[in-house]
Formats: sequence, structure tokens, C-alpha cells
Amino acid sequence: MGLGPGLHLRASQSLVMNQQLSQAIKLLQLTNLEVEAAIAEELAKNPLLEMGSDGDVVVREDVEFGDAAADPKGADELGGRGDEALDGDWREAAGETDAAYEIGGADEDGFDFDRLAACETGLCEHLMAQLHGAGRVAEAIVHELEVTGWLTTPLKDIASTLEVPLKEVEAGLRAVQACDPPGVGARNLAECLALQAKAADRYDPAMARLIANLDLLSRGQTAALKRICGVDDEDLADMIRELRAYDPKPGCRFAAEPQGAAEPDVLVRRTASGFVVELNPATLPRVLVNRRYHQELKSASAGDRKSRAWLSEQYQSASWLVRALDQRARTIVKVASAIVSAQEGFFREGVRALRPLTMGKVAEAVEMHESTVSRVAAAKSLLCDHGLFELRSFFSSGVAADDGEGASADAVKAAIQRLVAAETEVLSDDQLVDLLKEQGMVLARRTVAKYREAVGIGSSVQRRRQRAIQGKAA
Repeated sequence: MGLGPGLHLRASQSLVMNQQLSQAIKLLQLTNLEVEAAIAEELAKNPLLEMGSDGDVVVREDVEFGDAAADPKGADELGGRGDEALDGDWREAAGETDAAYEIGGADEDGFDFDRLAACETGLCEHLMAQLHGAGRVAEAIVHELEVTGWLTTPLKDIASTLEVPLKEVEAGLRAVQACDPPGVGARNLAECLALQAKAADRYDPAMARLIANLDLLSRGQTAALKRICGVDDEDLADMIRELRAYDPKPGCRFAAEPQGAAEPDVLVRRTASGFVVELNPATLPRVLVNRRYHQELKSASAGDRKSRAWLSEQYQSASWLVRALDQRARTIVKVASAIVSAQEGFFREGVRALRPLTMGKVAEAVEMHESTVSRVAAAKSLLCDHGLFELRSFFSSGVAADDGEGASADAVKAAIQRLVAAETEVLSDDQLVDLLKEQGMVLARRTVAKYREAVGIGSSVQRRRQRAIQGKAA
């Protein structure tokens, strides 16, 4: 068979990331207050934009339980197009709208959304940026990380929730542990320090033995450590000095500083038939395109082609952003409604009734991509009868339960806290296992111990000693 040059035609489809689509994606991640900051800047630049009056807009959905009506795709109360094209609009992200949507505004150059996002980026977003294309398992592990950067959820539980082999979860964990900051994704202190030593190229056999014997280090048994590690006094002192320079909680550096009372983005109110999910009207941006002023300027610049081109650009820019912000509002309410529907027990009974929930499950319910759900959940909060909660807090893995649905890790922690708070005689971990089983939560003793430590409750020995001290003081 001869080889030679030739011409061939091939048809293919691809998604092109233009400027407007990029801004729409970033816009979806912003809180209502951050969007207001973006709008304020755009109002100063675009003469066709103006603020709407309070009460102009209501974006909400009614979620009914115990009925087929508990569909997150229910009707909302904001005028305009139907919801069937919701996810597609983030891909289309272009053109202008004939309807006077009363939210939004920015031009082709665009407000610098990166400037806002950069100062609000947390550990989750920091890791996600590094794991682009690593797969849903690695991303699911990121969502399971504690604020410290540690992973306390057993890998087999993650594998069960995602319905993937354990080897795939282990590979995902390795991908997370390869990210910055070093030590993230560790399951205990020894692994956290080992990951940082490896990143610093200091994980030699002596350092490995030292990290494997942290209990001896905590008791100050340096003679035993020198013998085990095969080093002298000077080398051991250097190794210990280096260990102390490592960060045992690498994720904490990304924790946001408290900034007073936070304004919720989503409100959930209970009704006789279920719940009403709506955007917070106090922080919901309201912006209009001033079409009358546009017509006046258009008439005034009838003979000036340059002015008409500039005016057309401003009009298209304002109209597109108004539409994009309307779509943002609909998307947030739609995803929040799906969360409320999936976590019915929580909104009725509180944390004890939280169920395991993944972003993939919500994405399937609302017919969107999982990454869209992740952006909606980022940095947004929900206010309900039980308090203020981050949207991300409703996504978690779980443990086995007798009803087959499972219980979330937060529900288990809350149950342990209630049992310990109500104990008359100090309960051992084995007794906690039995009591939790009576509540339908099936856990191993080591899992109970892990959750107990995670909520700051000491062992039975420590609690018994503390009671004795308190009794003597009394």
C-alpha cells in the first residue's frame, strides 16, 4: 500500500469558550453580594443600565413533599423563558433578549470577576483548579475534606457512594495528595507529615521511621528514636526541627476569616404543603436596561456611525448580562430546590436526618452538568428554620443504615454528640456502636471513634477522668 499526501474532509463538534461564556461561568460562582459589587462597577460604565426598584423581582420555586410535585423543575415566578433551556444557556451565552429581565449588567470587556473570585477562593476551589480533568472521583474526595485539609471519610465509603472500585478511589486520593498545599488529603498526622516530607524531598528511611514513631516523640523518648532511626543526636535534632516546621493542618490557611453576620443567598420557608425556595430579595441584584434612553441616544446619533456602533455595543452588552444574571438566578433556585427535595428530612427534623447526597445526583435531577452544580454550591449559603448553612454542607458521604438509604457523616456526628451529652454513666465506643445501631446507623467501632474525635469529644477514659476532676472541684 503506497503512502502519499492527500486532502480529507472531516466534520466534528467542539465547545468554544468565548469571553461571554467565561464571564457567565464565573458569574454563577459569585454570591449575591459579590454580584452587587460587579453591578455597581458596570452601572458606572454603561449608561443604558439602571437599578430596578425593590420588590420588582421574585425568583422562587415551591417544593412539595410526599407527592409527584416534588420535582425541582417546577415553575418559578420570574417572567421570561421556560426552564427547559437552562443548562443550554450557559453554553449559548450570547446574543440579546427581547424581554426586560430585571437582573444583571456588564459589557464585552467585562467586570474583572477574577479579582473578586481570587480573594474568596477556599481550599476546595484551590484544589479543583489543580485537578482539572482528573475525574469525578478526585473531585468527590475534595468535597469530603475537612477544613484542616484532612480526609476523615473512609475510602470504602466513598467507593460505595460513587459506586466505583476501591482502586479508583485510591488513585483519586493520590491525585489529591499530589496537589498544593503538601499534606492535603492526609488521613492522619503521620501521613500528613510524610506527604510534606516527600514534597520537600526529605522522606528518607530515617525520616520515615521517625514519622512512624510519633508516639515515642510525643513522650520524649529520644534514645529509642535514635536507635530506631539509626542517627545521632545532631541528626535527630535536625529531623525533629524539620517536622515541627511542617503544617499539621494545611487546609486551615485557606479558611476565610469571620466577617460578621453573613447574608444568605437562598431562603427556605416552610408551608403547609412543603417548602418555598427563593433567592434572598435583600441581596438579589435588580438591574434594568433603559430602553427609552437607548432610543433617545439612537435618535441623537443617527448621522454618526461611530457613535451608533458604540451605542449598539453597549446595548448588546447590557442586554446580554441582564439575561445572564436572570439565568443565574433561575439556576441557583433550581439547584437549591433539588437539594431541599433530596434532604427533606433535614428541613423537617434537623441535622439528625441528613442523608448522603452527591452533586452528581443533584445534577441528574436538574438535568445539568455536575460542574454547574458545583459552581452553584460554591460560596453560597441557605437560611432555613434550622439556621444558616453553606450549600456545600448538604453534600456528604454516609454510612450504612437499616433503612437502606444511609445516614450522612454529619448526622452520625450529631447523634454521637446527643448520646454523650445525655450519658449518665460514661459510654464506651462499643456502647456507642450499639446505641447508634438502635437508631439505624451501622458503624464499626473505629468509625465511631473517628467521628467522636472529629467533634472534639474525648475517649471514655478521658471523659471519666474529667468527671472525677470536676467532682473533686465541686
